Amino acid sequence: MKNILITGAGAGIGRATAELFHSNGWSVGLTDVNETALADLARALGRERVWWQALDVTDASAVRAAVEAFAGQHDGYIQVLFNSAGLLRTGPFEKISPGAHRALVEVNVLGVMNMCHGAFNVLRKTPGATVINMSSASAMYGTPDFASYSASKFAVRGLTEALNIEWQKHDITVHDIMPPFVRTAMVESNPSPVVERMGVNLDPADVARAVWEEANSDTQAVHRPVGWQFRMVMAMNRVMPSRVTREALRFLSR
Repeated sequence: MKNILITGAGAGIGRATAELFHSNGWSVGLTDVNETALADLARALGRERVWWQALDVTDASAVRAAVEAFAGQHDGYIQVLFNSAGLLRTGPFEKISPGAHRALVEVNVLGVMNMCHGAFNVLRKTPGATVINMSSASAMYGTPDFASYSASKFAVRGLTEALNIEWQKHDITVHDIMPPFVRTAMVESNPSPVVERMGVNLDPADVARAVWEEANSDTQAVHRPVGWQFRMVMAMNRVMPSRVTREALRFLSR
C-alpha cells in the first residue's frame, strides 16, 4: 500500500492533500502543530489507513521521532514526503516584528530542512521515494508585502534544486510545488494590495491535485507551477527581462 507523510495537514492545502490521497487508497500520515485540527481530520477520514501525531517541524528531535513512528507502520518506508507546513505574514517589512519574521522563516525553511534531514535515512531505503516541498509563486521574484515569505520560499526553491541533484544517487526524487495565492484561511487573514489586485483563483483542492500528479508522475521537471495563469507567467519570465516582472509587481502593490 502506498503511503504519504504530510506536514501542515490540519488545514488548507495539507488537509486537502490528505483527503485526496486517502480517497485514492493511500495510507496517510498526518502531522500539524494543531492537535485539535489533526484529530478532527482523522475522525473525518476514519481509522483505516490513517496515522496522526501533533508535530512542531522546528523541533528536529520531534521530527525524527515522528518520521520513524510513521515509517514503522509501513515496513520502514515512506514513499512520499509532502512538506506543506508553513506560515504567512504580510505587510510592510519594517512593520512586522523581528520575532514574527523569525517564526515564519523557522517554520517555512528550517521546518522543511528538518523534515528532509530527519527523513533521509528512511527515504533512501524506500525504492523510488519522492519529496515534494511547498514553494510558491513568490519564489519567482520577491513580492512586496511578502518580503520574508518570499525569502523563505526562495530558500525552499534553492533547497529543492540542490537536493534534486544530491539525492538522485539515492533514488530519491525532490520537487516543489509553486502556486500563486490559494483560498485558505492563512491568505484570507493576511490582506495585501497584491492579493486584491491579482485575485485568488486557486482552492486547496487545486494544489492537492498538483501534489497528486507530482507524486504519480515520472517528470524530470524540478518545479511545478500551479494554475494556467502562473504557468503562463513562468513561461514569459524565461524570456522577459526581470525588470518587467519588477514593474508589474510594483504596480500591483500600489
